[in-house]
Amino acid sequence: MKVFILGGATTKFGELWNLSPRDLVKEAVSEALSDAGLTVKDIGAIFVGNMLSSSLGGQDHLGAFFAEELGTNAAAVKIEGACASGGLAVHHGILAVLSGIYENVLVVGVEKMTDHKPEEVAKMLMGAGSDPERESGATFPGLYALIARAHMKRYGTTEEQMAYVAVKNHFHASLNSHAQFVSPINLEKVMKSPVVATPLKLLDCSPITDGAAALIISNKRPKSGKKGKKHTQVSIVASAVATDTLGLAERSDLTTLSSAVAAAKKAYDMAKVKPSDIDVAEVHDCFTIAEIIAMEDLGFFPRGSAAKAIWEGKTRFGSGRPVVNTSGGLKASGHPVGATGVKQVVEIYQQLKGVAGKKQVAGAKIGLTHNIGGSGATAVIHILKSFK
Repeated sequence: MKVFILGGATTKFGELWNLSPRDLVKEAVSEALSDAGLTVKDIGAIFVGNMLSSSLGGQDHLGAFFAEELGTNAAAVKIEGACASGGLAVHHGILAVLSGIYENVLVVGVEKMTDHKPEEVAKMLMGAGSDPERESGATFPGLYALIARAHMKRYGTTEEQMAYVAVKNHFHASLNSHAQFVSPINLEKVMKSPVVATPLKLLDCSPITDGAAALIISNKRPKSGKKGKKHTQVSIVASAVATDTLGLAERSDLTTLSSAVAAAKKAYDMAKVKPSDIDVAEVHDCFTIAEIIAMEDLGFFPRGSAAKAIWEGKTRFGSGRPVVNTSGGLKASGHPVGATGVKQVVEIYQQLKGVAGKKQVAGAKIGLTHNIGGSGATAVIHILKSFK
């Protein structure tokens, strides 16, 4: 696999009431093109990751919508896969450049959520659930609460350990000027926040968010710098997707997401690396329990031990390896669902290129992204490497 990242950028994530989806995408794409040293005329195809444009915005035809906005007649299509929409858009962009039909591809992820009532957004997000879950009135906090209870019962995971995931990721977000929440929080604040679905509290849950991210990938190796000087560059060496049942009731084990396990195995094999080779990772912490399970599904820690490892700082910036969710993750950086999977790849790209600023992980050479749709019905894993 020879897929090179030429540029990447994200907007600020948060409650961006004064910005439209058009504004967000134009900002992210403009910065990504500048980073790549390209113009929109150099782009052969556009893949847009988005989940809620139809239900919340009344517009489904996002490929043509954003191609028009960017001033191009390039091939363009919307990719939807619940909260894995962004990761799937990256996956399809990779397939497009590997096909040889397109040299340069633009991948965009975008979501505009905060203009709507939280209960309306929660209802629309349940479009990623099963019919019985919707009919019973379940929402994703409730579904992940069931997952948390199963993990607590089997492995003794505590509410405090889950809360510490939020503490860690808010600390990381305090180093990220584009994050939705840029202030650190302590364990007491998480534990005293209102209960949403026992045992998950408000600060165990990712927020609803506006934001966009853009990535430019190519089958052509990036050019050297001035006077032939070789800069650190980044390639995507694995892109893998796997699926599971839509609903939790059809699964035999709620303490793991089998889709993530399967996709991770494919990705590790494709990249010819092991979990211990990963320096930095962005994982799908839509709820704090989700990060704990991700650490085990990805093989970073044995089953039942990830909560304790995170509590001990083994994935925290400045002390751990792999350092996990340097952006702040979904929990603190924000979760504009269609943009999340693209943002994760942009974050790892910047880490491996050495341009991540205050949150830069020293010596990072191999990174991984883990993007989940629904309660694990879809999993997308990407592995990136730096090179000269």
